[in-house]
Amino acid sequence: MTPDEYCQQRAARSGSSFYYSFLFLPPERRRAITALYAFCREVDDVVDEVADPGVAQSKLAWWRIEVAAAFAGTPQHPVTRALTPVIAAFRLSEAHFQAVIDGMAMDIERTRYLDFADLETYCHRAAGVVGLLSAEIFGYVDPRTRGYARDLGIAFQLTNIIRDVGEDARRGRIYLPQSDLARHGIAASALLQRQESDAFRAMMAEQVARARRWYEQAMEQLPDEDRAAQRPGLIMAAIYRALLEEIERERFAVLDQRIALTPLRKLWIAWTTSRRR
Repeated sequence: MTPDEYCQQRAARSGSSFYYSFLFLPPERRRAITALYAFCREVDDVVDEVADPGVAQSKLAWWRIEVAAAFAGTPQHPVTRALTPVIAAFRLSEAHFQAVIDGMAMDIERTRYLDFADLETYCHRAAGVVGLLSAEIFGYVDPRTRGYARDLGIAFQLTNIIRDVGEDARRGRIYLPQSDLARHGIAASALLQRQESDAFRAMMAEQVARARRWYEQAMEQLPDEDRAAQRPGLIMAAIYRALLEEIERERFAVLDQRIALTPLRKLWIAWTTSRRR
């Protein structure tokens, strides 16, 4: 199996909405973004699948070295071997890759976030810099597009947090800002015990409104001349916005289920969005 085939299997196997946005890219850019996505999956799985924090930190330390090796042209892992030509072709930043690992390290080191400013730091590292890397791969002419890409990444992360409240709580993690919980009189134990309430639904409505503001803030920064190149991000935004609508329709019942769109619906949204100018 070649490094590119490994990354392709990694992306397809995940079932992620991101996979659908890759389908409409030219082959070279599709290979590049698939390799980037595979990297994100690899380091994210360290957090999700390794129970011992010390072992997880050691694995992330290995990935830091492996990223440096990719930029030096001496990678070992299939993902970094696939990334090495991508790094050169699209002039990607090593600091951005290391920032993604910083975000994963935050998942190991802490399970709570005091307020939104605190959470935004995590979202920037875990997803904002991925948006910046993606923008380089998709291409742009106006530097304002970088602001769009960073904020869109944060909007995606906020959507993931909303969708995964129950699943994350069962892993002992609460990403919803503690200040928001306190303002609505919701104890952390209520999330762990899957206790839905009017207060919980009101708080979740605020979380959805916040995510939507980040989508709007991102779109306001995207210059018209870069819309075509940045179409994969627009496809993802359309899919994730539809997911937010579905979560609202289900009255924010995210504590005991993972609300998701069907693959057919994602494909339809991706196709219709790709046709827009």
